[in-house]
Amino acid sequence: MERLVGKKAPYFEMKAVSGNGQDFIKVHLDDYKGKWLVMFFYPLDFTFVCPTEITGYSKRAEDFRKLNAELLAVSTDSEFSHQAWIKGDLGQINFPIASDFTKKVSNDYGVLVEEEGLALRGLFIIDPEGNVRYSVIHDLNIGRSVDETLRVLSALQTGGLCPIDWHPGEETL
Repeated sequence: MERLVGKKAPYFEMKAVSGNGQDFIKVHLDDYKGKWLVMFFYPLDFTFVCPTEITGYSKRAEDFRKLNAELLAVSTDSEFSHQAWIKGDLGQINFPIASDFTKKVSNDYGVLVEEEGLALRGLFIIDPEGNVRYSVIHDLNIGRSVDETLRVLSALQTGGLCPIDWHPGEETL
């Protein structure tokens, strides 16, 4: 798999369900032009670690919006599965969940586990010009950190050199 960081984000167009679970929509990479996009892949709906991540990011959605960033969750489940999950156990969230049912986007972003037909926990920060600026891929059993995602997003937005453990408000190099 070739690296994505520093390159144009692979284009995507996916069916999705709105965070309230009511509306089916389409999401495209172009929808996020002029904004930062935090796009994160997760393996499956109705599992154990995934809802902790999705609700964790949802609780902090306003913090991302204050940084001119939008959130988009993606899995290989159908938009109908996403809708049932939102209307059931997951509850309403503050961003859409996209369906990569064809698995093309998961493959393009290098997170597809082909033999299982699901995505690893990949997270990508895409800048307002459509360039991948950050990527991290986790094992299926490990959830991501919302605080770390916000820290990295803030660091990228400084345009400066951020030393180890840098946090917003601190000096850059």
